[in-house]
Amino acid sequence: MIMVDVKDFDNEFANQWCPGCGNFGILDGMKKAFAAAGIAPEDLLVVSGIGQAAKTPHFLKCNFFHTLHGRALPVATGAKIANHELAIVVNTGDGDCYGEGGNHLLHAIRRNVDLTVLVHNNRVYGLTKGQASPTSDFGMKTRLQPAGVINAPVNPMALVLSLGAGFVARAFSGDADHLSEMIQAGLQHRGMAIIDILQPCVSFNPVNTFGWYKERVERLEDTGHDPADFDAALKLAFSGEDKIPIGIYYRKEASHFTGQIPALAEGPLIEAAR
Repeated sequence: MIMVDVKDFDNEFANQWCPGCGNFGILDGMKKAFAAAGIAPEDLLVVSGIGQAAKTPHFLKCNFFHTLHGRALPVATGAKIANHELAIVVNTGDGDCYGEGGNHLLHAIRRNVDLTVLVHNNRVYGLTKGQASPTSDFGMKTRLQPAGVINAPVNPMALVLSLGAGFVARAFSGDADHLSEMIQAGLQHRGMAIIDILQPCVSFNPVNTFGWYKERVERLEDTGHDPADFDAALKLAFSGEDKIPIGIYYRKEASHFTGQIPALAEGPLIEAAR
């Protein structure tokens, strides 16, 4: 493993997130995870869609591709086919991934593409000033829904488990060390790793605050949960919010997408094109 420092991922661009935004904790957790995993900036590609979460690559020194709303996963899939030796991380938000990108999420899981997908889940659209997202709670009042949200929220953990994801975890941006551990585990997993990150939005979500989460999050490592037990993982996904489990819900390796393409056994396609 090569020696990599957290500072190796710093760049010169000024951050534009609101002071106190949960994205700062995610950015710190990512840097710690990349350094701990020994991934050099030149060996890392971060792909993002649209939203405050999608700005994350702007504040990292690495290869990155900022694509269209909801379209990060197909771009990342293409990049993985072109160079399957790259570590590829997708930064996306709850609206970007579970809303606009929901159809791509379904098929990326089905293909089991070797990607680490970080979903910044703040339960609201932060970039476009606070309308409800797919994960907003029923009855939540927003600028666009002043009488309260009338749709039931998506349960992202139950969704990705039922679609057959091989690595499903949840983390909290207010616990950067644990978040870094989850990202490291996702990077090590061969196949698609999905980490739903509970991330307060200090500007547009006054309900799901840092304090609200800190009263509820509970590390699965402290409960004796077995990540190989699918039924137990699904039960956790429907366990409600009095206690919110964070950690690895489910993990099972299977044949991944690029590993099943014979032409890639000889090396990355990008090398053949030179």
